[in-house]
Amino acid sequence: MQKFTTLTGVAAPLPIINIDTDMIIPKQYLKTIKRTGLGTALFSEMRYNEDGSDNTDFVLNKPAYKGASILVAGDNFGCGSSREHAPWALLDFGIRCVISTSFADIFYNNCFKNGILPVVVSKEELDKLLDDASRGANSTLTVDLETQEIKGPDGGVIRFEIDPFRKHCLMNGLDDIGLTMEKAASIDSFEAKASQSRPWA
Repeated sequence: MQKFTTLTGVAAPLPIINIDTDMIIPKQYLKTIKRTGLGTALFSEMRYNEDGSDNTDFVLNKPAYKGASILVAGDNFGCGSSREHAPWALLDFGIRCVISTSFADIFYNNCFKNGILPVVVSKEELDKLLDDASRGANSTLTVDLETQEIKGPDGGVIRFEIDPFRKHCLMNGLDDIGLTMEKAASIDSFEAKASQSRPWA
C-alpha cells in the first residue's frame, strides 16, 4: 500500500449529503476483482450523460478539478452497501484524501486499508474548506498526516483527529497483509519450532 505522509493537491468540492457507495461506483462495475481501472467509472452516473459524453456541469469534469487528489464532501459520505470497489475507484482516479463531517463506518475502515485518508471535520470547518475548494485551480490544500493538519490556500490551519494505529499504518503503507508481514520473523520461528515438535504435522 502506498504511504500517506503529506499531500498537497487540488481539492474538489462535492457538497452533497449521503453520497452512497452506489453513487461512488455503480453496481455494474463490481464484476472485477482488480483494484485498477475503476477510476473511469467513479461517480459515472453524475460524470457522464446518457450518450456517454462528459457532463460538463459535474465538478470532476471541469478543467480545474480533473487532477484533483482531495475531495471535500457533504455529510455521511460512503453510506450504503459495503463495497470495497468504492475506495478502489477513488484511489484509481487519484483521490488520496476525502474530507467530510462524517463517514459510514465500513467505507471509513476500507479507506484506511487502501491508502486513502478520510478526515472528519466540524460543519464550520467543512464550510470553510468547501469555500477554499470552490476556487478552481487555486483550491490547493495541504494535508499533513504527521501533524494532523489541513492547510488552506490562505494559510489557515485546521487540525483533525485520527486513531494512532490507523495513522501509523497509513504513514508506513501497511495494509492487513503488510501488518502480518511485519511479524514474519516471529511467524517463521513459530513454524520452525512447530515442525520440530510435531514432525508428523
